Amino acid sequence: MNAMQILFLEDEPTIREVLTEYMKMQSYEVTEAEDGERALELLKEQRFDMAVLDIMVPKASGLEVLSYIKEHRPQMAVIMLTALDDEKTQVQAFNLYADDYVIKPVSPIILLKRMETILRRVKRKERQEEKGLVICADSYQAFYDGTPLELTLSEFLLLQTLKKEPGRAFTREQLILRIFNEDYVGNDRIIDAHVKNLRKKLPGNYIKTVIGVGYQFQEGDL
Repeated sequence: MNAMQILFLEDEPTIREVLTEYMKMQSYEVTEAEDGERALELLKEQRFDMAVLDIMVPKASGLEVLSYIKEHRPQMAVIMLTALDDEKTQVQAFNLYADDYVIKPVSPIILLKRMETILRRVKRKERQEEKGLVICADSYQAFYDGTPLELTLSEFLLLQTLKKEPGRAFTREQLILRIFNEDYVGNDRIIDAHVKNLRKKLPGNYIKTVIGVGYQFQEGDL
């Protein structure tokens, strides 16, 4: 899974260094900007999942950067991280569709939790807008054209295993090991039952029987 890309605008070096390290410990890819102009340049050059923006920074303010994001990157998540706690500035930020407004000083752990919550919500929305069959490993859900498929855990794991390696023919024994590890004791025809149920729930012919071997994933014939 690709790391989340974070743009971090902060002109105070110590704060920027400390919070960047915490973000990296959470496996985020962090690109730092020390002023608003640099942040705007980066937004034109790269794709980001989220921006964490201080407001009072040189050259172009965090609110100006937020305004650019609203116009050119409307799907991007934004947290304003600032010492400005007046109501007028907060209202201005939310009018520009900031997702959160955090007053400094802030605990790095709390900031990370806020980032995690917002990114999870944004990614869920993106998945629901995607077309076709989409597998979401972190929530153990599958979607088709944004609609969740009502799968059992075993059905989900079976579908996920097959879809990860499209075209590969899996034996029933291999699929049992992927789904149940070493815990399952019984007939390998349990896989046939799961495939039968999956085929009823999937909107296309995604699972092909490979005679004499087992099953493989293929794009559906809708």
